[in-house]
Amino acid sequence: MPDQPPATTDIPGVEISTIANGLRVVTHSLPHLETVSLGVWINAGARHEEIHQHGIAHFLEHMAFKGTPSRTALEIAEEIELAGGDLNAATSLETTAYYARVLKGDTGLAVSLLSDILINPSFDNDEMERERGVIIQEIGHSHDTPDDLVFDMFQQVSFPDQPLGRPILGTVETVSEFVSDDLRCYRDEYYRPSSMVIAAVGALDHTSLLAQVEEGFGAMQEKIFDGFAPATYVGGDARVERDIEQVHVIFGLKSIAVNDPDFYAMQILSYILGGGMSSRLFQEVREKRGLCYSVFSFNWGFSDTGVFGIYAGTGPEKAEELGNVIVQELKRLSGSIKPEELARAKAQLKTGLVMCLEQSSSRAEQIARQMLLFGRVIPIRELIEKVENVDVATLVRLAETLVIQQNPSIALIGPGSGLASFDNIRAKFE
Repeated sequence: MPDQPPATTDIPGVEISTIANGLRVVTHSLPHLETVSLGVWINAGARHEEIHQHGIAHFLEHMAFKGTPSRTALEIAEEIELAGGDLNAATSLETTAYYARVLKGDTGLAVSLLSDILINPSFDNDEMERERGVIIQEIGHSHDTPDDLVFDMFQQVSFPDQPLGRPILGTVETVSEFVSDDLRCYRDEYYRPSSMVIAAVGALDHTSLLAQVEEGFGAMQEKIFDGFAPATYVGGDARVERDIEQVHVIFGLKSIAVNDPDFYAMQILSYILGGGMSSRLFQEVREKRGLCYSVFSFNWGFSDTGVFGIYAGTGPEKAEELGNVIVQELKRLSGSIKPEELARAKAQLKTGLVMCLEQSSSRAEQIARQMLLFGRVIPIRELIEKVENVDVATLVRLAETLVIQQNPSIALIGPGSGLASFDNIRAKFE
């Protein structure tokens, strides 16, 4: 049991505890539900890899489900599905998550399975060879999907020669070299109680879940962690000639970290530029000029940096005009922002934040990430207040910061390149 009682919060139904080894457990009780979504979120992802480990976080996530000394891969699948539940995982640049959804009353089963696959994976050689083939097929699929591949190219050109700039899946070469000891070393270094959070949302009892977590994860030992190198945005140009129907292109600029006080303002700026059918890019690029079917902007915040980008797909004969319009709209952001644009963007962002409360799985992920990043669960009213406090002057200031940069990131894949040269595009930001 925990060394101290659950931490009190001013959020109804939310409780937080820490068991003896430092593992944090956060729950949001929603008694009206019939299910529970719970999982383990680990502060370790693709950016925590050395160059020779490229793709190992994702490989480890796959192999966790391939058997333990007490359960085969088939038995793991059968056990969760016999209870009507499901078990899954995901690897991102900064985190790895293993999660389940079960009927109320079956949280013990979910915790038992999750603890077994994370603490006792067998890493059987035959299973590794089979899964290696699956992952290589996954890498091939991503290379055959241009609107996915262009995002990998964009990440690489934004953060070249850095873990944050490498594709999560790894390469055929690196994945082909991994052996079971490599997976064990990575897991032993990064899967530590203090870097993990167990989050659960739904029809549950905090005290009962805590006892189950103590039984399943209490034997984990804390290890010394030296941290990882901060990322540095660089920018540049990456273009791949490919005989396909469209040119897929992303323009990007350095942004801010997720814990920056201006993060929500930057999100709002992205909504105004390309966050919906009323956004500037959608109206100018698609509705007025008919240059493309899909266009949107995004703002990715990481723990120590960020990147702001615009994606669009268009015919090769329209690429140059599309590029000019995107740069033009980016520069127009720092000129003036209408109050009605700000109001619409705020409404969109607030809706997205509140909708997490309506799905147990989304809410579990939200509170887990908040615990990893900030060490607390942030009340929804506090998030809404942060959004409401954003004003036009702040947005103009952030827009000016974006466009005065002289080294954008450009990633392009498609036939030919009607897009202007990198130097010509960079000059437009001077």
